[in-house]
Order: sequence, then structure tokens, then C-alpha cells
Amino acid sequence: MTMSRRSGPRFRPSLALVLLCGLLAILLVAGGASRADATGQVVVRATAWIALIVAVLFGPRPTWGPARPVAILLALAVLLVLLQLLPLPPGIWPSLPGRRILMEAAAASGQDQPWRPWSIVPGATINAASSLIVPVVTFLLLAGTIDAERARLPALILGLVTASTLVGLLQLSGAGIDNPLINESPGQMSGTFANRNHFALCLALGILAAPVWAMLDGRRPGWRAPVAVGLMLLFILTILASGSRAGLVLGMLALVLGLVLSRQGIRKALAGYPRWVFPALIAGVIGTVAIFVLISLAADRAVSIDRVFAGDEGQDMRSRGLPTVLAMTRTYFPWGTGLGSFDPIFRMHEPFALLKPTYFNHAHNDLLEIVLDAGLAGGLLLLAGLLWWTVASARAWQAGAGMRHALPKLGSAMLLLIVVASAFDYPARTPIVMALVVIAGFWLSEAPSRAGQVRAGQGWTTDPSFTGEDAATIDADRSRHPGNRSAHA
Repeated sequence: MTMSRRSGPRFRPSLALVLLCGLLAILLVAGGASRADATGQVVVRATAWIALIVAVLFGPRPTWGPARPVAILLALAVLLVLLQLLPLPPGIWPSLPGRRILMEAAAASGQDQPWRPWSIVPGATINAASSLIVPVVTFLLLAGTIDAERARLPALILGLVTASTLVGLLQLSGAGIDNPLINESPGQMSGTFANRNHFALCLALGILAAPVWAMLDGRRPGWRAPVAVGLMLLFILTILASGSRAGLVLGMLALVLGLVLSRQGIRKALAGYPRWVFPALIAGVIGTVAIFVLISLAADRAVSIDRVFAGDEGQDMRSRGLPTVLAMTRTYFPWGTGLGSFDPIFRMHEPFALLKPTYFNHAHNDLLEIVLDAGLAGGLLLLAGLLWWTVASARAWQAGAGMRHALPKLGSAMLLLIVVASAFDYPARTPIVMALVVIAGFWLSEAPSRAGQVRAGQGWTTDPSFTGEDAATIDADRSRHPGNRSAHA
């Protein structure tokens, strides 16, 4: 940040922010697929490695401070995947549940039993380990930015969601858009994603980000307010047209959370108006959304609602395949089958009644699939992440009513939507959603502690990520520089 006598403060992004923006732009184009054989995987992983090398050579040293829990969870996830690739001796490997049948190949060929890794499908687990470069680099780049730069990320996320929406609208219009980097389904409205449910989650995240962008830090929304309302309406209508039934749940939840996130900012903007203006405005927004939804229904564009009342082979397959998935989870517990191994393992257990020309690529319940793939260790890591989210969210939502606390609350709400979506599908396996999970977790970790709130109330700081550790640092600095009152404000 530099000062110009004529123009005032001028924003100069750091190298970390520039690299992060570039990475997110590449993820928008090539990071919407989860399949290992999608061409986009090569592009996004190569971009992440290049960004990492540039950041290490030329960027500042990352400091994650209050985001330490996110760093620990991410490090444990990487460690778990790598442990599943360690070879085990023939005397131990057969003792793992579900492995004995796989020993018949070596016995039939007259060979000695080889050392085998914990994962039954090591190639798939290697791909899972390789995919984690995206969230790791995203975290390190975030750790190299400052608070003012991270406060600009809602605008960036909103821009990414809008760009994906425009692609989806072109698909809806009949334009033959073929993205060679992802395995999208022809004729399906999925934006820059390979899956319309993942696209609907992206739109729901845009509904959340729009009001925060309009009123972040308690500023008067001005022209941003009508733009935010218009974008929220666009995203809702696009969810309806996408055909995603899970998107209906996510969209409604996002709309409610978005209004809750922005209510204090709206009240502040309407401070000089009568009290009835606020509820009238909220009712007007909800009424406008309802009117456009009815118009969408009348125009036969609400495909998501139509699919609620129509039979769906894919949904039927999810319910029919659930007993088999549960049985597999019990069979391989507590060690699991290896991360990324669901497809070939399911084919080993697939009953004849479920055979069809297409294959069942995932459990369509990522919370359950993590336990199947990673066993007890994966379940405990997932539970630890959910417990941290619960505690951090409680701290974020109790921190204060001002919009300066909006980013931790936005992070909490984004993670909630992603967890809900993961109960129906597997969105967090796509590189772009991996990056958004890390961004949301970083924001949430900056929720002020009780010590930080006390110091902020005494006028010492307005930083929403202020913690008791920061307070001690300020005390020490002030003892050395008593005249510098605003150095850390």
C-alpha cells in the first residue's frame, strides 16, 4: 500500500496475491473436474507447482498465525495419504481386512508374496496425493498475503462464480461449448464444472459472497447493493436451470445465510431511515426472488424443480448402491481401502442387480467415502476438522455484529455449504473447490478470540484476526516504541 498526494492510497498487490489470483483463474478454466484422467489435472497441478516455486524463490516468508489449525489439518491429510503408500511386509499386509483375496494372484503364478502398500489401489492413492498440491499451495500463498489483500478475495470469488455462470448460460442457450480440460456431460448445464451439482455449489457460494462483497468492513454499499442483489438473483435462477436438486437446498441455505451475514450492514446503511424500511427491504428482496422463480417455472426453465418430481436413474442408483457401500465400509474398517480407490473396489463388490452400462464412480456421500477409503484414521481426521469448524464458527458468530467480522462468518458459511454438498456428492475432490475450502478455512481461523475482542473494545486494534498472542506482541512493541501508537492498528 503506497500513498499518492493526489490520488490517496494506492493498492499494490503482493507477489503472493498475484500468484493466488493466477492460480484461481487457472482453476476456473481447468479445475472443475475430479477424474484423474481429466486433462485439466495436469494443467492445474503444473500451475500449482510453478506458483510454489516462484513464491519460494521470490515471495515473502509465509506467516499463518491464527490459521495454524488449518495448516495442521492439511499437513495431517497429506501425511495420511503418504502413509497409505508405504510398503508393508507380506507378514503384515494379509492381516489387513479385505486383503486376503488379493493374495491369490501371486499364489496362482507361483511367486512369493511381494511387499504391498496399505492402499489396495496405489495408483489411485498416488493421484490423491498429487492432487493435494493445490490446497497446499493455496494455503501457502494465502499465508503470504496481508489482511487487506485477503479482504479483497470475496470480490475475486464473486468474479469467478460470475464467469462460470456466464459459461453456464451459454450452455443453456445451446452454444456448443466443449472444454477439453474437463469431462463435462454434453447437453448438461454445468458451467466450468464437470458436474452440475458442483456447479450449483459454486453458485450457492456466489450467493453468499455477494452481500459480503457489497458491505465488507461496514462501508456504504452504494452501487454495490443493486449489483449484489442482481447477481444473487442471477445465481438463484441459474441453479433452477441447472437441473441440480441438491442445488435447491444449497441455494436456499445460501440465501438465508447471505441475508444473515449482511443484516447489520444493511441496518447501518439504513440508519437514517424509519425502522420499517429494513423489514420492508428484506421482504422486497425475498418477494423479488419468489417472483422470478415463479416466472422461471412458468417458462419451463426450472429444471431443478422439475427433477424433484420426476424419477431419476442416477438418484435411484445412489440409494440402491448405499447398502453395498456400507457393507464395504464395514469389510475394510478400520484400515480402509486407500484414498481414491472407490471405483475399482466397488466393482469388486458390485452385485449383479446394480450392473449397468455406466459405472458408479463415487459413493456420492464424500463423508462416508472418506471413512471407506481412509478407515478409522480418515474418520478421526474428518471428525477433528468438523469439531474445529464448530468451535471456530461459534467464536466467529459470537465475535460481534459489525461487518468487520464478516470474513470469518463467510468462511464458516462456505464450509457449511461444502459439507452439506458433500453429503450428496463429492465437490471437494475438484481442485477449485479444494482451493475454496482452504480460503474459507483461513478466513474462519481469523475469527477474534475473547482476548482480541477485549483489546479491540479498548481501541487498540480493529483487526478481526486479532488474538491474545497479537496483544502480547503489541505490548512488547509499545514498550520499545511508546510513541508509535498506530503501528499495528
